[in-house]
Amino acid sequence: MKALLVLLLAQLCSASLVPEREKDPEYWRRQAQETLQNALRLQRLNQNVAKNLILFLGDGMGVSTVTAARILKGQLQQGQGEESLLEMDKFPFVALAKTYNTNAQVPDSAGTATAYLCGVKANEGTLGVSAAVTRDRCNTTKGQEVTSILRWAKDAGKAVGIVTTTRVTHATPSAAYAHSANRDWYSDGEMPPDALEGGCKDIARQLVENIPEIEVILGGGRKYMYPKNVSDVEYPHEEKHRGTRLDGRNLIQAWQEAKPFGKVAEYVWHRRGLLALNLSRVDFLLGESLHPKVPWYQLEKGINGGARLGRGGQCQVVLGSTGGRIDHGHHEGKAKQALHEAVELDRAIGMATRLTSTQDTLSVVTADHSHVFTFGGYTPRGNPIFGLAPMQSDVDRKPFTSILYGNGPGYKIVAGERENVSAVDFAHADYQAQSAVPLRQETHGGEDVAVFARGPMAHLLHGVHEQNYIPHAMAYAACIGSNRGHCNAAARPATALLLPFLGLLLLLLLC
Repeated sequence: MKALLVLLLAQLCSASLVPEREKDPEYWRRQAQETLQNALRLQRLNQNVAKNLILFLGDGMGVSTVTAARILKGQLQQGQGEESLLEMDKFPFVALAKTYNTNAQVPDSAGTATAYLCGVKANEGTLGVSAAVTRDRCNTTKGQEVTSILRWAKDAGKAVGIVTTTRVTHATPSAAYAHSANRDWYSDGEMPPDALEGGCKDIARQLVENIPEIEVILGGGRKYMYPKNVSDVEYPHEEKHRGTRLDGRNLIQAWQEAKPFGKVAEYVWHRRGLLALNLSRVDFLLGESLHPKVPWYQLEKGINGGARLGRGGQCQVVLGSTGGRIDHGHHEGKAKQALHEAVELDRAIGMATRLTSTQDTLSVVTADHSHVFTFGGYTPRGNPIFGLAPMQSDVDRKPFTSILYGNGPGYKIVAGERENVSAVDFAHADYQAQSAVPLRQETHGGEDVAVFARGPMAHLLHGVHEQNYIPHAMAYAACIGSNRGHCNAAARPATALLLPFLGLLLLLLLC
């Protein structure tokens, strides 16, 4: 009955879906002319040296996710949705990146992270190493380590940071600092004996030791920093949150002790601790907080407060996997969680855009890979993005939601037939959208992902690229790394800058 009512209402309202201004052809002509003039202005290329590089990485944020998030954003603002603009949509240069791993048509987050951070394509499941490394085989790693744009920036004397809404040892951010034959070697407690005997280091240890002077590290996953069975500070009675390290080391303490004399290194594990700091006097900040393993979804927490950080440095490279849980939402078949995560990422992008200048800051927004997520069903203009399609299946005569997955945990058979979605709360935050193939976890997709760019040398990101091209273009813009023959040393900026855009990122992470 509910489905029939929805269909009837859709038919009755279809005539009123078109805004009055859009019925006038001149509306579309003016819009096209404005877009044309904006495009013509881009012929004056911005070839400045980039003081700041910001990479926003929406984990699993394929093109279908971008489009659906745009509609959701508009509908959250009481609009129809389709006409809305994401902050990333406003970036003037857009490219596509081919995401395949060297041994995989449909990639994983480790091989792709190695590409867009280290500039080298790699095998799936491996981090910060070349394609000569075989997953799980520690003895193939030596001599095959590849460095990231974060390392290139540090070598050039720049301030750098990693901000993520997942664990800081997750594949997406960890390619910035780690070299591992297995993305799952978070601590030595997750490593097999042969890897430990072979001298391979776990990812958490590499976070502390490989690049000891990363100015900002924020995310989850503190359980991998503490000795085995040490109780968690926030969840002292929960065994699953206890430390996992076999070497007995407290890596938080090791991180603090490794800092140069006279430098202030602060560790926080909750929002209150962060807001209590005078961040203008902090040289290094480690926030393995929120949750000992993975932070909460945005829909599971409130957003309040904010902070600023900054204490000098010519150039800042912020590798922000701020949309890390887009991926998790999709894997669980929870489209509402995934899309709200994408909208929150876009909110951070907007704040960074407003607080930086296109004259000196190159901002890049992209994804590591896509998902088998889609939406369709001939929905009318303004249809709720989490709503039903305005039709029933002409095979089983049941309604279906606009959002669907190619595979995943949403596959359900009731009494030998496809579940009737009108009998469930398909708008619930944890509703698992129906899928065509039953899997406990939904899979990645193999199509290209978008790359949005704004600022100095943003025009270098255009057309269709291999994913590993991205950090090379960014490094060229900032005159870091090996490709610096075009740089004029006299023109390089030496002004110390604050990092105001980190305020929003801290806000999103530590509430």
